[in-house]
Amino acid sequence: MASRLLTDELWTQIGPLFPTYRRSHKGGRPPVDNRTVFTCVLFLCKTGIGWRELPTELGASEKTVRRRLNEWKALGLFEAIAHRLLTRLRAAGGLDLAEVLIDGGLVKAPCGGENAAPTRPTEAAVAAN
Repeated sequence: MASRLLTDELWTQIGPLFPTYRRSHKGGRPPVDNRTVFTCVLFLCKTGIGWRELPTELGASEKTVRRRLNEWKALGLFEAIAHRLLTRLRAAGGLDLAEVLIDGGLVKAPCGGENAAPTRPTEAAVAAN
């Protein structure tokens, strides 16, 4: 199943964007490779399971995947992946911005006007015990 989540072709395109992890000079376990961790992230997104239910058969622990995901987010890795893939898609003629749709629910109505009445609180005020 892991090969279906992350194909060799896709990995050759995005693999160089990932940071390299080396074994500590103090010893310890060798780091889990980026492809395995990224496959675990894709598995979590695809299945919607909780972090603690991540199968160890995929090759990385929940803590490793969580730590790397936070590192990658801080590095802006996912923006770089999206940029690279969209650039390749546009170069291949598969991205035509003339066909892009905007969801009207996300755009503010320019003539929305004022609210008719103030919004009432949804729960009662908390009283002292």
